[in-house]
Amino acid sequence: MFLARSLVKMSSHNPLLRLEQRAAEADQIIEYLKHQVQLLKEKANAQACVREEKKLMMENAKLKNDIDELKKQLLEKEKHRGVRDIDMPSGGANAEICSKPTPPKPSGPNPPATTAAAAAVQSPPPKDEGKKKKQEKKGEKVEKKQAAPSQEEAKVDVSRLDLRVGRIITAEKHPDADSLYVEQVDVGEAAPRTVVSGLVKHIPVDQMQNRMAVLLCNLKPAKMRGVVSQAMVMCASSPDKVEILDPPSGTSPGDRITFQGFPGEPDKELNPKKKVWEQVQPDLRTDDQCVATYKGAAFEVAGKGVCKAQTMSNSGIK
Repeated sequence: MFLARSLVKMSSHNPLLRLEQRAAEADQIIEYLKHQVQLLKEKANAQACVREEKKLMMENAKLKNDIDELKKQLLEKEKHRGVRDIDMPSGGANAEICSKPTPPKPSGPNPPATTAAAAAVQSPPPKDEGKKKKQEKKGEKVEKKQAAPSQEEAKVDVSRLDLRVGRIITAEKHPDADSLYVEQVDVGEAAPRTVVSGLVKHIPVDQMQNRMAVLLCNLKPAKMRGVVSQAMVMCASSPDKVEILDPPSGTSPGDRITFQGFPGEPDKELNPKKKVWEQVQPDLRTDDQCVATYKGAAFEVAGKGVCKAQTMSNSGIK
């Protein structure tokens, strides 16, 4: 007991021992403060993550609302334009289409004849009046036969087609059809056109990106497996092989394809009932030099050259 009191008394009078004790206490305080700082940092990081997560959730919700609104606007525009499922012209890699059947006409009994109609049947008109009516009808038929068809209806050749140079910006597989690509194509207009093509089995997707092509731009828009196609990529085609036609170098999206000997302006939109495409298509072929032609006249961009297939000569074009 006496020894312990002596040691305490000595330590209280020993400055070096007191400094060591204070240094140890300072080290403990520093460690404690470091631990507290680390806890504060972790808490701040967690709060920042929560804030960022909330921000991203709000942005995602806004984007979803924007997408829904754009879908509604697109549907309204399609309805306004009267876009519906129709049959595309037959032929080639671009012709895989879902068409809606025409609903049958309702059948039912004819409406009952009115009293006035019955009276008219019972009392026929005078013979002279009947002759006059027959003569009038004959005159109308003669006039209809003599009326010459309009120039637009009479002339069916390649000048009716709106063929332009286009640049396929992107292409990806159709979500609901393994054999179809959905492409965004610049044809020299304010916005790209959506084009659906049955080229998956013939051309790899990497060769579809950012490439020049020839587009038929005045077909009536048609849905292909739920996606509205607004043009058709022109290809040299055979049962075993398909190649996209290449425009001449130096061309730009929107450049018009013309044909020597076939002047004229293309239709604004080809009427499917007139079957202009079906009449023109059989005369579209590549020659022995792979140049795309119509009845021997080359697909030409004025001042820049002709359109060609890569290797396919003497082949049909669809």
